[in-house]
Formats: sequence, C-alpha cells, structure tokens
Amino acid sequence: MELLETQDPEKKRLIESSNRHRQEMERELKDISERSEKILKNALVIGGALALTYIIVNQLSSKSKKKKSKKVEEPTTELAHQSEDEGPSMLSKMGDKAVNIATLFLLDLAKEKLADYLSQRKSKDENS
Repeated sequence: MELLETQDPEKKRLIESSNRHRQEMERELKDISERSEKILKNALVIGGALALTYIIVNQLSSKSKKKKSKKVEEPTTELAHQSEDEGPSMLSKMGDKAVNIATLFLLDLAKEKLADYLSQRKSKDENS
C-alpha cells in the first residue's frame, strides 16, 4: 500500500504536510502544557505563602488576646507575677525566630515568582 502512496507525488506531499502539521500541533500542545504547569506552580507557591502568612498572623494575634484575657482572669499572687516576669523560654524564642525566617523566605520567593510572571506577561503583551 505504501508503494502506491509514494508513487503519487500529490499524496506524498499531502502526507508529509499532514505529518508536519501533527508535529507542530504536538509541539504547541507541549508548550501550552508547560506554561500552564509553570503558572499553576507559581500560583500554588504564592497561595501557600499567603496562607502561611495568614495562619502565622492569626496565631500571633490570638496569643496576644489570650494573654490579655488570662491576665484579667488570673488572681494576683506572687507566683503569677514571677511567671509573667520570666518571659518566654529560649526554645519558644527560637521557634518564633524560625517561623519569622520561614515566613520571610516564602514571601521573598513569592515576590520573585510574581515579578517573573508579571515581567513575562508584560513582554508577551508588548510582542502581541
């Protein structure tokens, strides 16, 4: 059957043209899927950073509210004053510092990804 197809130059040209179009469509589909994947990853990183920041801010703000309400409810004894004067433990301070560093890192990463995305989008708009 191939022998008949290759003998007719018009059929041969059409088959080659069809193969070229199929390869071009496959390449474009691959490019679109790669771009979509990259945008989705960027959106997830930004969303995760924002969610983490919201949770941390919520936790920090709820701690200050709890401390204020505890101070009102606790009886004023010498033991209560001593525990308040001691302050947070070293482990607590280290945990807070680690959370702050992680938050800054994620926010910086989200900022970079957002800047890259916006610059790519701007260059695409200028090219169009």
